[in-house]
Parts: sequence; structure tokens; C-alpha cells
Amino acid sequence: MVFSSIVFLLYFLPAFLITYYLADKRYKNIVILLFSIFFYSWGAPRFIFVILGTTFLDFHLVRWMSQTRKKLHRRLMLALSVSINLGLLFYFKYFNFFIDNINYVLSIFGDYHIHWVKLVLPIGISFYTFETITYVVDVYRGVHKPLDNFWDYQLYIILFPKLIAGPIVRYHDMADQIKDRSHNDTIDNRLTGFYRFIIGLAKKVLIANQMGQQADLIFSMDYACLDTYTSWIGILAYTFQIYFDFSGYSDMAIGIAKMIGFKFPENFNNPYISRSITEFWRRWHITLGAWMRNYLYIPLGGNRVSTKRRLYFNLWFVFLASGLWHGASWSFIFWGAYHGLFLVLERSFLINFYNKIGKLPSTIITFFIVVVGWVFFRIERISDAFTYLKRMFAFDFNNTQSFSLEFYTFLIIALFFAFFAYSNKGQKIQDAVYFNDYCIKKHLAVFAISVLLLILCISSITAFGFNPFIYFRF
Repeated sequence: MVFSSIVFLLYFLPAFLITYYLADKRYKNIVILLFSIFFYSWGAPRFIFVILGTTFLDFHLVRWMSQTRKKLHRRLMLALSVSINLGLLFYFKYFNFFIDNINYVLSIFGDYHIHWVKLVLPIGISFYTFETITYVVDVYRGVHKPLDNFWDYQLYIILFPKLIAGPIVRYHDMADQIKDRSHNDTIDNRLTGFYRFIIGLAKKVLIANQMGQQADLIFSMDYACLDTYTSWIGILAYTFQIYFDFSGYSDMAIGIAKMIGFKFPENFNNPYISRSITEFWRRWHITLGAWMRNYLYIPLGGNRVSTKRRLYFNLWFVFLASGLWHGASWSFIFWGAYHGLFLVLERSFLINFYNKIGKLPSTIITFFIVVVGWVFFRIERISDAFTYLKRMFAFDFNNTQSFSLEFYTFLIIALFFAFFAYSNKGQKIQDAVYFNDYCIKKHLAVFAISVLLLILCISSITAFGFNPFIYFRF
């Protein structure tokens, strides 16, 4: 079940909100938990027991860890919990990739191969695995005490607004909210949460779906036969699809959470206006970047290392791991290494170069680097990705494909909103909608616009029929 489906919009979400608001304060967490279990079971009934089982084991391991004072025992419990969670992630997400590569190597030496039944990836496993790790590590570090109630921990992991695709919410940011969020449970937050949800829905349905349909058509063609113009249109359509798809989903998650008193961290901040890849990763998938920094980069030594070589290795390795986190293929690994390389180059000299050439040229260069990187993110086979990339720079404009006026209209809309906050005025307008206080007149105006957008989105979902969600496979 996705947030942009008719089932969710017209049945699940209204039923959940009505039940939640009518429930006594003592039972609100139970309502969320039951609806969250149903939400996940709708799309992956076989894997709900994987989540329930691992959370049960994690809860008790962390509880035992917090109760012992022996450093060795604490470290063993930490290692066991992290190993179990990463082991399950490796088994479900990477074992097929691992076996395929072993079989490829074996085929070089003869007709040898390992027989293996392909595994199905549980929905959202990367996201909730990272959150289980934040729980055990935060408790181990003494950042926050463990939860007393198993069902509260279950709620933290399986809370449906963030379960499928984040934001990745660290344990110490959520622990107190699970216990008591009455100070955030206000009419104003319910309304502004609704507006945020509708903005995200409109991003997903009215922009991302339009871009995605065209991108899928082009990426289904023979890459070797593509002309340069068509290949650029394809990757630009995907560039805007993935941004509005994922940032829209994050907006919807943040909005739903706000409607029930939770405060989730922001996950996107206009990444395409960035002046460097370093800035891009402060604006794109912010919660993943924060997780990587706190639970991988800093333990590796972070900036506090004796040599620049080690610093550069830490940066590059973290983004190599980020690429692998996104998917089990060499294309994703290359994509992570590609971004890591530019982060190292920026630390070395590129940032100084960007500062000299100014804001607009550095933004254009950064956007170009990001767009080229998306080729490897979109195409699973790395050889096919390089073929597509060659066609982008072949300067072959023969037999150029024609595209509809409707597509160009939506492409211009996508460009406009992707770079809307590039100017100070655009940033102020965005802040006024997302973060500033609302007066009665502003509520009335934004509520009316939100209802209109909701009607347009439902109509589009019903009529368009194209409504994928990219980050389900991660």
C-alpha cells in the first residue's frame, strides 16, 4: 500500500485518523501499532513476521545490554544485535547479488554454478534495519535509555508513515515522542500536517508520475540506438521523477506524522540548487546522510584523522557504502563511488574553484554531475549504463524523437519547482508554507488550495493509471 493509492487515500488514512482521534489517550499508540501492522501486511504479509520477530529479539538484547555494567558483555550484546540486523539485510538484499557474482567467477573456470532460489526483498528493510541499529547504538552510547515497553519499541520500528521509505528517524529523536506527544497534538499541527501531506501527494502524482512515464518509455528502448536529445530527455525526466517521487513521499510521511503529534526530521531541502556535491548531500535524503555520518563516518574517525589520505578514504568509503545500501548491483556501487570521488575532489580543490566561478556556474556544474550520476542509479547493468552515457555525449541528433506538448509543460513545471528556492524570495515563500505560523486567513486559503489539489490528485490517479514508487525497492 502506497500513500498515493486510492486505497490509502480514501479508505486507510480516513479510517486511521478517525479511529486515532476518537481513541482515548491511553490507546492511541495501540491504534497506531495495529494500523501499522495492517499497513505493512497489506503489501508484504509474509514478511511482517520478520519485523515482529527481529524487533522482539532486539528489544530484549538491548534491555539485557543496558542492565549489565560489564564492558565486554555490553560490547558482545551490541555486536550480536548489529550482526543480526545487518545479517538479515545482507541475506534478503544482497545474497542474490553475492551468489550471481560467485557463479560468474565459477563460469570462467568451467560449467560450475551454485543453485539458488532467488530471494524476494522485504519492503522497506533497509530503512527499518538502520533504525534498529540506531536503537541499540544510542542505548549503548548512553544517548538515551531503552524503552521499558516492548510495544513502544515495536511502534518506533513499525510506525507506518516512515516504515516503507523513511525518513530514517533516530531513536533518541523519537523515544520521548512515543511516550508523550500531547504538546504537539494541536489543531494547528493537524491542519499544517494535512497541507504538508497534500503538497507531497501533488509532487508525487502531478509531477513525478508524469516524468516517470516518459522516463520509463525511453529507458525501455535499445540504448545503443538512442539519439543524444532523447537520451538527455530520458535522464532529465528521471532526474525530476526521483526527486519529486521521494521528496513527495517524505512530505507525506512528515505530514501524517504531524497530524498525530509526531515531529519527523526534514529529508529534503531543494537539493538541485546545490553549489557542490557536498552541499547536495546536505540537502538530499538528509536523514540517510545523518545516519551515515553518525554511525559510520564518525566511528571510522571522521575528520579527526592524522592524514588527509585517511580523511579522503573515510569520505569515499561512506559513499561507497551508501551506494551499496541503495541496491545490490555494481551500478549502485559505482554510483556511490562516483559521488564519493567528487566529495574527495571538492575537499582537495573543487570547492575553491566553485567559489571563484560564482553561484550560478557552480550550481549548473553540480546539477550536471548529479544528472550523469543518475544514469548509474537508474540502469541496473553497469555495461548498459555506460552505453546510455555514451549516447548522451555522442552528439547524434539524427532521427530525434518527438515529445508531446503535455510532457514539455510538465517538464517546465518540474524545473520551476525544483529550482523554486534558488532565489531568496522563493525560499521565503517555501518557508512560509512549510514552517511559518498560520493565521486564520492563511489557513482558509491554504486549506482551499489543498482540497483542490487533493481532488486533482485523486482524479489523476484514477485516470492516469501510472503510479509507481521508486524507493519501494530499497
